[in-house]
Amino acid sequence: MRVACVQMRSGLSREENTANALALIAEAAGQGASFIATPEMTNAVDRDAKRLASGLPDSGGLPEITAFAAVAAKYGVTLLIGSVAEKREDGTIANRSYLLGPDGGTIATYDKVHMFDVALPNGETWRESSVYAPGDRAVIANLGAVKLGLTICYDLRFPTFFRNLAQAGANVFVVPAAFTRQTGKAHWETLLRARAIENGAFVIAPGQGGHHEDGRDTYGHSMIIGPWGEHIASMDHDAPGVLVADIDLAMAAAARARIPNLALERSVEIVKLPS
Repeated sequence: MRVACVQMRSGLSREENTANALALIAEAAGQGASFIATPEMTNAVDRDAKRLASGLPDSGGLPEITAFAAVAAKYGVTLLIGSVAEKREDGTIANRSYLLGPDGGTIATYDKVHMFDVALPNGETWRESSVYAPGDRAVIANLGAVKLGLTICYDLRFPTFFRNLAQAGANVFVVPAAFTRQTGKAHWETLLRARAIENGAFVIAPGQGGHHEDGRDTYGHSMIIGPWGEHIASMDHDAPGVLVADIDLAMAAAARARIPNLALERSVEIVKLPS
């Protein structure tokens, strides 16, 4: 199975971002990828909630999703739009993945569960919950031999979330992201490899990279990791581009057979001793 990560540097214009994404998707399809994933916030990277909301249509109906569905059908590929900003019926904004089939139809959507509310050592402060409303469900898409666990960016720091997906059958995780440059340098590769090793699963992780119009800096370095924690393919930069690799799903089954921790996991009682 040939898969691809699309690395982007999305700005404030949804139209420009969509055009850039479509060109990179076409490039990946031209290299033979049958599954293509774009990063978090493909359609807009904007920390200003009012500005972001003002340009979004009410309750869905994003024209960029129509465009992405058309390109999926044109090339006959399965396309994961890592996430878009989209209004819900209640007026809040979701950070939402769209999984589109080779016929252009929507297979699944997933709203990011874990919000990036942090204060970093360099003084950077992020309150994603001030812009987006979190989701409340995990999603596995059945793509034949591929059982695709959908996650977005900060979800990566919650191993139990991935464990639950793996226990429910996921053998491939997608982690579209807009990791900050600081946290990316420190933790991106380590966390991706850990989630792969812990669960005997492939990890496909397309990222945003570079300096964005809203002032943030993201890490890029999109990666495809195997179920033994090995690098299958990776970018060593933050510039827009395409990363393509072949994966063998039998490797996930083999890794789980060698180290059957999913089957051998046990629940235990935690005893807190007095201090």
